[in-house]
Amino acid sequence: MTSFAKVPCTIVTGFLGAGKTTLVRHVLENAHGRRLAVIVNEFGDVGIDGEILKSCGVESCPEDAIVELANGCLCCTVADDFVPALKGLLDRPSPPDHIVIETSGLALPKPLVKAFNWPEIASRVTVDGVVTVVDGAAVAAGRFADDPDAIARQRANDRSLDHDNPLEEVFEDQLLCADLVILNKADLMSVEQRQAVVGEIGKTLPRAVKVVEAENGRVPVAVLLGLGAGAEADLARRPSHHDAEGEHDHDDFDTFIIDLPSFDGPQVLIERLRKVAMAHDILRVKGFVDIDGKPMRLLVQGVGARFQHQFDRRWAAGEARQGRLVVIGERGLDRAAIEALVAG
Repeated sequence: MTSFAKVPCTIVTGFLGAGKTTLVRHVLENAHGRRLAVIVNEFGDVGIDGEILKSCGVESCPEDAIVELANGCLCCTVADDFVPALKGLLDRPSPPDHIVIETSGLALPKPLVKAFNWPEIASRVTVDGVVTVVDGAAVAAGRFADDPDAIARQRANDRSLDHDNPLEEVFEDQLLCADLVILNKADLMSVEQRQAVVGEIGKTLPRAVKVVEAENGRVPVAVLLGLGAGAEADLARRPSHHDAEGEHDHDDFDTFIIDLPSFDGPQVLIERLRKVAMAHDILRVKGFVDIDGKPMRLLVQGVGARFQHQFDRRWAAGEARQGRLVVIGERGLDRAAIEALVAG
């Protein structure tokens, strides 16, 4: 790479809980000498995903090369947050060989791709590829499928309803912009379910895009990096539900933080979270919890009523062992009821 070559950037997008952070961590741990940097964006005030990545301890991507942009969606804050963060990485004494950008689960990737044409960065970076991570098990369970009968009833009552469910639009926009689709959590599906989901994804994709099955985001790095898509110059082949809109917002979603006490063990908390997820329209839960008598903090992540937990690192000396969970769901979540049920 000459000093005048553009630095390639990979945008990792995908719906809430699809496994984006797990995939990015896999890339960092298998960099094979590449000097990497990461920009991670979250919908909410707590940088949980950034914390997960910083705990990797990977030499090729030190903590100061992981930039967190919280409390805002990159597709809404390009000028204020994203461009300055990208320039900061490029201006480092030893700039990265490759930059990985993890969007929030509610982000539309196309506005971010467009930002690479901004004069301040256009000559210095290129979008190597847009990688869309799909929660295959969730799609197989019909998480994003609209009920045709319900849509018909709604349209009968309100003729102004001429667009799809907002969640469906976010999911489809992420597929419409993809250069590569990762069908994650393939181990949670049968062969027939995998085939059906791949078929459904194929109906949405506007062009030939490879779909790769994966478990826990484990995909060869050579498959993920080096796509050479130049996506910022290929916008016409990446249609979006929002192409005619000047801006968009996320008013269809609620997000808030729950502060938690310590727990005797993980199972009590997980059972409470499952009950809450079944009783309320919660899309995503993620955060850290203190377990009595354990030197390490418990990382908790959930999609719908499916939860995973593991001890990820020791609590640092002097660090407040305060449990905090980010809750994301559709608009109208009953925050008081959810906090009461989870905290007990």
